[in-house]
Amino acid sequence: MKFRTERNALAEAVGWAARSLPARSPVPVLGGLLLTAEEGLLRISGFDYEVSANIEVSARTGEAGQVLVLGRRLLDICKVLPDATVACALDGARFTIEGGGTRFGLSTLPREEYPKLPELPALRGVVDATEFAAAVAQVVIAAGRDDALPVLTGIGLRLDGESMTLAASDRYRYAVRTVPWKPEEADSDVVEVVIPGRRLTDISRSLAKSGQVRIGLSDSGGRGGGLIAFEGAGMRTTLRLLEGRLPRYDKLFALDSPAVAVTEREALADAVRRVAVVAEPNSPIRLDFSAQGTVLLQAGYEDDIASQQLPATLSGAPDMAVAFNPAYLLEALNSLSDSQVRFDLLGPGQRALLSGASAADDVAREEHRHLLMSVRQLS
Repeated sequence: MKFRTERNALAEAVGWAARSLPARSPVPVLGGLLLTAEEGLLRISGFDYEVSANIEVSARTGEAGQVLVLGRRLLDICKVLPDATVACALDGARFTIEGGGTRFGLSTLPREEYPKLPELPALRGVVDATEFAAAVAQVVIAAGRDDALPVLTGIGLRLDGESMTLAASDRYRYAVRTVPWKPEEADSDVVEVVIPGRRLTDISRSLAKSGQVRIGLSDSGGRGGGLIAFEGAGMRTTLRLLEGRLPRYDKLFALDSPAVAVTEREALADAVRRVAVVAEPNSPIRLDFSAQGTVLLQAGYEDDIASQQLPATLSGAPDMAVAFNPAYLLEALNSLSDSQVRFDLLGPGQRALLSGASAADDVAREEHRHLLMSVRQLS
């Protein structure tokens, strides 16, 4: 096995594939990256039974072949290689890497013990890569962090006609974003699965500049164990789906006769940051909306208090006081992109729906909505 390629291309490809490697594994070969040299290209693959990664880069191949080497060690070497053409070869049980007068030797792992890479499931459709990455980033903030409840750490994906809906919830908040989707078949069935949230975030970021992301899916019937695949710009990766379903958000998002408040989003986010400085951990920040055209933010207790007033509109009630976890509120505000934020409010201790609103007509946007539970105790 012999090939030559550019250092930057090799380092980027190894870095991307190494993301699939487990932090720790009792099986040494799962910490390896499989390098396959073929005519005109080098394929780098990683697999730990839960996630696989496969990326191709151009290479001048002198002799085709395969080698399995420790992935993180290879990545460390690639980071310090001089910016020059890199020559690699398999010499017996040693893999050599040479570039710019620097030469490294790596011991190899037993190729025969490496698991077979999963086959890509059938293509379901295509989504814009940039929009997909933005949507994942908007909803993942609401995903749970408790691994004891795996399904709540995931992002729900629903494919229905020409729309893709991403959703996440940790039981205290619920984020939903819908983006356009081009299905492979016009009459495709509605599909609902749950994908590991942190993994999907990494994948969507790495594919954000690939133009389009092709998505394949094997049907697991919600039982887990199925695979979802993402492909773009020479990069292919698979993820094992989580078992179960997220709670339905249809009824949660349907608020009966809410009061509606609208204010400038960035100004409110800045005010939350300032006022929350005096709040104790897990203490709420209070928002008093008034029909007089203001919202008063307050936080703290006794002598350690802070407040700030901003312009706001309120309809559907003479006034409305609600309180939120300041970190949750700030994350929700930052996930929106419109100049204004709209609050649909039921009252203290009840659901509150945040969405973007245009400055022209204050109309709520349906593409991205974020549900928060307000705090019952306001005193």
